[in-house]
Amino acid sequence: MTPDEIAALPYRPCAGVCLTNPQGLVWVGERLDRLGAWQMPQGGIDAGEVPEDAALRELREETGIVPEAVERLDSMQEPLPYDLPHDLVPRMWQGRFRGQSQHWFHFRYDGPDAAVDLDAHHREFSRWCWMSGPDVLASIVPFKRDIYADVLGRFGLL
Repeated sequence: MTPDEIAALPYRPCAGVCLTNPQGLVWVGERLDRLGAWQMPQGGIDAGEVPEDAALRELREETGIVPEAVERLDSMQEPLPYDLPHDLVPRMWQGRFRGQSQHWFHFRYDGPDAAVDLDAHHREFSRWCWMSGPDVLASIVPFKRDIYADVLGRFGLL
C-alpha cells in the first residue's frame, strides 16, 4: 500500500482498559504474536456497542475478569488515535484501517490474581503481570508509546 492509500483509510474504533490493582500497578499482557511486546487489554468496538461495554467485554475476554469485579475510576473524554507503522497496515485487520481510535477507561480490580484466565476466550497473551506506569511505557511497542503516555498520565499513573 502506498502512503496516500494508507492515509485515506479510517481508524478502527477501539476500547482500551487501564486496569489497576490497589497498589496502583497496571495489568499488562505479553502479546502471543509479538513476544516482548506488552499491552493493556483493548479491542474493537462491535457495531451497536458503546465504548464502555466494549471495554468491559474485552477485559473479560482477554483476562477472564468479569465486569462485576471491577470499579470504574475514570475515562478519557475523547478517543485517542494512533497510526500503525506502514508495513503493518496490510497485515492488520485485512488492510482496512490505518490504526485505531481508542476510548480509554480506568478500572480498579481488588480481586485475587488467580481469577485471571488468559484462556477465557481466544488467547491473546502468553503471560501477564502487574507493572508500574513507567515500566509499562518501557515495555510496549514504540508506535503505541505516545498513546500510553497520555492514558497513564491522565489516570495519574506516571
